[in-house]
Amino acid sequence: MKITFFSSQPYDRSFFEKFNDSIGFELNFLDVSLDEHTAVMAKNATAVCVFVNDKVTAAVIQQLAEMGVKVIALRCAGFNNVDLESARKYGIRVCRVPAYSPEAVAEHAVAMILTLNRKTHKAYNRVREQNFSLNGLLGFNLHGKTIGVVGTGNIGQAFCRIMLGFGCTVKAFDLIANKEMESIGVTYHPLMEVLNTDIISLHCPLNEQTRHLIQDETLAYVKPGAMLINTGRGGLIDTKSIINALKKGQIGSLGIDVYEQEEKLFFRDLSANIIQDDDIQRLMSFPNVLITAHQAFFTDEALSQIASTTLNNVLQLAKNSNLKDQAALLV
Repeated sequence: MKITFFSSQPYDRSFFEKFNDSIGFELNFLDVSLDEHTAVMAKNATAVCVFVNDKVTAAVIQQLAEMGVKVIALRCAGFNNVDLESARKYGIRVCRVPAYSPEAVAEHAVAMILTLNRKTHKAYNRVREQNFSLNGLLGFNLHGKTIGVVGTGNIGQAFCRIMLGFGCTVKAFDLIANKEMESIGVTYHPLMEVLNTDIISLHCPLNEQTRHLIQDETLAYVKPGAMLINTGRGGLIDTKSIINALKKGQIGSLGIDVYEQEEKLFFRDLSANIIQDDDIQRLMSFPNVLITAHQAFFTDEALSQIASTTLNNVLQLAKNSNLKDQAALLV
């Protein structure tokens, strides 16, 4: 049985080959992303394995079905890039990795908060240049601050626990309040109240209801000078709105591990290129903005879980059986 991987990186090959030893699939790794032009490269594959920026549209799914592909396996939790209705129409099973080390993403969000607050990235560069001045590096205590958490799924819950450990007050917004989170001190509030906090962290999925959750209208409710962190999906933030908010000082600092147009940039070495995306260039010009290239998931534990779960998902579906973890089965 052959699985064709799109948007693969050297670390994908390393982890998937390691966990495939006991299964024995034929693995074909491609560094190109999946779209209407590259779908033909899945010829003779029983399954395709895709990542967050692959475009699994209706047209792509039709091509895959015509080539005999039976399974689309997402090696991530989000599935906003897959046309599930078309997959259902063509009888292609779709699975994902609903929970892979949520602590990895939550800890990266905290790392971004600490970096933006205490300016350790700037201090590192200064000291390397033998500049030991503390001017401009003033931060604040996290202890006692109020944190707004949008979305309390597995990652949001892990993030809440960490921030409670710092001695913060944690206010959350979700469609359904989590009783376990309430029992440890998290309180649930309307979205506009959660946005009016010292630090806001986005951990909700991207869908029609959450796309551009942060835009001009909702930014009006944000506490002036607040810090905003996004390790969820780039589309949660309207980029032009957040640029305007930064220029006006409405947002005090911004940390993003995801970006609305990241498929043209992230996971590539563009150091010798002229980047044509004016919005990302503008964001990188702000001294109070920290951008990482979708690396929040990038830990040994998370990649091991992703590889193991994805291969076992495909194995179960290839046997025409239901997945043990029904949360992993989308179609």
